Amino acid sequence: MNDIDQTTPMLTSALQRMRDAHARDPMPAWSARAARLRALQALITEHRSDIAKAINDDFGGRPAEETDLLEVFPSLSAIRHALRHGRRWMKPKRSLPGLLFMPARNEVRPQPLGVVGVIVPWNYPLYLAIGPMVDALAAGNRVMVKMSEFTPNFSALFAKLVERYFQPDEVHVVNGDASVAQAFSALPFDHLLFTGSTAVGRHVMRAASANLTPVTLELGGKSPAIIGPGARLDHAVERILLGKLFNAGQTCIAPDYVLLPREHLQAFVATARNTVARLYPALHDNTQYASIVSDRQYERLATLRDHALRDGARAEPLGEGNDQPARRRLMPVMLTNVDDDMTVMQEEIFGPLLPLVPYDTIDQAIAYVAAHPHPLALYLFEQDRRIIDNVLTRTLAGGVSINDTLYHIAQHELPFGGVGPSGMGGYHGEAGFRTFSHMKPVFHQARLNGAGLLNPPYGERFKHMLSIMLKRG
Repeated sequence: MNDIDQTTPMLTSALQRMRDAHARDPMPAWSARAARLRALQALITEHRSDIAKAINDDFGGRPAEETDLLEVFPSLSAIRHALRHGRRWMKPKRSLPGLLFMPARNEVRPQPLGVVGVIVPWNYPLYLAIGPMVDALAAGNRVMVKMSEFTPNFSALFAKLVERYFQPDEVHVVNGDASVAQAFSALPFDHLLFTGSTAVGRHVMRAASANLTPVTLELGGKSPAIIGPGARLDHAVERILLGKLFNAGQTCIAPDYVLLPREHLQAFVATARNTVARLYPALHDNTQYASIVSDRQYERLATLRDHALRDGARAEPLGEGNDQPARRRLMPVMLTNVDDDMTVMQEEIFGPLLPLVPYDTIDQAIAYVAAHPHPLALYLFEQDRRIIDNVLTRTLAGGVSINDTLYHIAQHELPFGGVGPSGMGGYHGEAGFRTFSHMKPVFHQARLNGAGLLNPPYGERFKHMLSIMLKRG
C-alpha cells in the first residue's frame, strides 16, 4: 500500500465529518461566522511571538518585523474587514426584472458552498493560510487546510493552534509531504484554492477536474516593474528594491525584473546600491534580511545566477560580502546584459536576483511585457497619465500597482488573483466572499402576471405578444 492509499481514507473521513456538519447547518447565521473569525483573530494575536519564532526557525532566519508586517498585519486586517462588512455581504441583492416580466422580482442569494480546501505555500505560511480562510469562513463554509511540508515548525504549530481554537468540523489542518498534497487535491471539495507554482498548479487543477471541483489558482510568473520615462527614479528604485528584498525576494508578486530607459541604467545601479546601504546597513550580517527557506531553493537561485553569468550577464552586487551557504543567505545582485535565452529570464526567480532590461522607447517595454506570459503582478512608475493608461490598456496582468510595489494585494476592495499562466479566479474581501459562495439567482413570480398569455395553443394572441417581446425584450 502506498502513501496515498494510506492517507486518502483519513482525509476522506475528515472531509465527510465536515460535510455532515455543513448539512446540519447549511446557512450559518452571521453570529456563528463572526465567532469563527474572532477565534481566528485570537489565534493570531495570542500567539504572535510563537508564530514569528516558528517561521524564523523554518527559514533559518527571517526577521520578526517582516512576519509582523507581511503576515500578521494583513491577516488581522482581513479579519477585521470581514467582521465589519460580512453581515452586509450575506444579504440578498434584490433587483427588478425586465419590463415585460413585471411585477415579478429578482434576487441573488449568497449561499455557502460547503467545504473549501486550501493548499498553502511555504513563503508566507501564515497569511496565505489565513487569507483564504477568512473569506471562506465569512461565506459560511467549513475549511480544510493543507500546510506546506517546507515550513514544518510553523505547520505543526498552526495545526496545534487550530485544534485549540476550532471544532474539528469547522477547520481542519492537514500536514504531510507531496503525497499528502496529491491526495488532498484529489478530494471532492466544493471549492479548492491553491497558491504555488504554475507547474504544481497544473497538477492540482488536473486532480480537481476529476471531481469537477472549481478551483482558484494563485500562481506566479515573471512580474515586471516598468520605469517609465517620466518616473521619479529615486522613488522607483526604493519601492522596487523593497518589493524585491522583503523575504529575500521569496514573494509571488515580487518584482521579477525591471524594464527601464537605457539612459537610466547606470543611474539605477548606483541609486540601488545607495538605497540598499541605507535600508539594510551592513547587509552581510544584517538580521533584518531573510534567509532562503531551504537548501534546494538556495541552490536553485545560485545556479540561476551562475548560469546567467556564464552566458554573458554581468553581476552588479547590491551589498558587500559573500554568500553564506551554511546560513542560506544569498547576497542580492542585479543582473545586466541579460537576454531571453537565459534561464533567469525564462523562470520565475523567487529570490534576490534582479535582472535589468533596458529599452529605447516605452512602446518597446509594453510590447516586451505583452509578448510574454501574463504575470501575476505588474508595476509601473510614471507620472504621465497617457502613458499609464497606455500600459494598462496594452498589457494583461493579475494585478497592478502604480508608483509602488506589492500594495495592491493589501487592498480589501480589490480582488487578488492571476490571469492565464499566473492563475485563475480571485479572492480578498467581498470578492473572496463571492468566490466561496454560490450566488444563487432567484426569480419570484407575482401572483398576478401575464405569463399565461404565452401558453399554447399558439394563436393570434401569442403572435401579438411575441411581436411585442421581440421589439422590447
